[in-house]
Amino acid sequence: MDEIKLWGPATGVGSLPGGDAREAAKTATGSFEDFPFLPELPARGPGADMIGRTIGMLVDLYAHVEPSGWRISDRPGRDTKRARSWLGEDLDALEEFTQGYEGPLKVQAVGPWTLAAALELRGGEAALGDAGACRDLAGSLAEGLHTHLAELKKRVPGARPVLQLDEPSLIAVLRGQIRTASGYRTHRAVDRQVVESALRDVMAVHDGPVIVHSCAPDVPFALLRRVGAAGISFDFSLLTERDEESIGEAVEAGTKLFAGVVPSTDTALSDPGGSVMGVRTLWRRLGLNPGTLAESVVVTPSCGLAGASPAYARAALAHCVRAARSLADNPE
Repeated sequence: MDEIKLWGPATGVGSLPGGDAREAAKTATGSFEDFPFLPELPARGPGADMIGRTIGMLVDLYAHVEPSGWRISDRPGRDTKRARSWLGEDLDALEEFTQGYEGPLKVQAVGPWTLAAALELRGGEAALGDAGACRDLAGSLAEGLHTHLAELKKRVPGARPVLQLDEPSLIAVLRGQIRTASGYRTHRAVDRQVVESALRDVMAVHDGPVIVHSCAPDVPFALLRRVGAAGISFDFSLLTERDEESIGEAVEAGTKLFAGVVPSTDTALSDPGGSVMGVRTLWRRLGLNPGTLAESVVVTPSCGLAGASPAYARAALAHCVRAARSLADNPE
């Protein structure tokens, strides 16, 4: 596949502030003319949050909101229906602002392991503690994503969907750091092969590129490459020297880096060149060819922008575009 058609130079992570679907779609498509994304608006309430939105996509699995979070239900109740309704509203708005658009279009959903860590079984414990429940959840998610992507292609026929799986809890799942309902213990670490297998199964539903996003420390770059992630999205400020070798290997293997270099909450923004200075420095330390920077890196905010003011969110997205241009124009 032609690389130019797979990605644009910059895009958003997922969430935006506020509750107006049309305004959000206008911002996401207007900011990124060559790599728009389907916005999420968690400020609307349960069902518009990252977990609730993905639960609304599941097939033959339902959940409702408890004080402790989302819990499995026997049938689709008010919360599931609301999640589906909001997703429909967001797709309507995206369709309106992408008339005639051709190119990459990113959609986000929570990955199987962060979902298993967040979704409670009927007794109140996370699905993560039940291997059978984890398998069912991954299977339901795969089916739901298949339907969601088909719907997107129908609404925006010229789009080449890029699927982003949000997995902020992945490293905690692998290390046995997810707390049980009592808070006194943690769930046992899930075997790495089981983790990889579920990720592969979910990613296999999409015949286009799949990227995995995590704004937690210690992103497992090597594991994500093994399961076939075409891109890895992360908070650049959380990188440590330990990550550098894995990043170098990822770049040399052709994995796209979605570098979160623009802060996701209100702050004074530096000049665009300053925002990507760390990326240039990393490239030099790794001995990589600066000429490959623009083709290896997509510039994004460090995480979702739900906690930002609307004015800052718009400024941050515009800043990503200018920072990406700086990277292309002045790789050294």
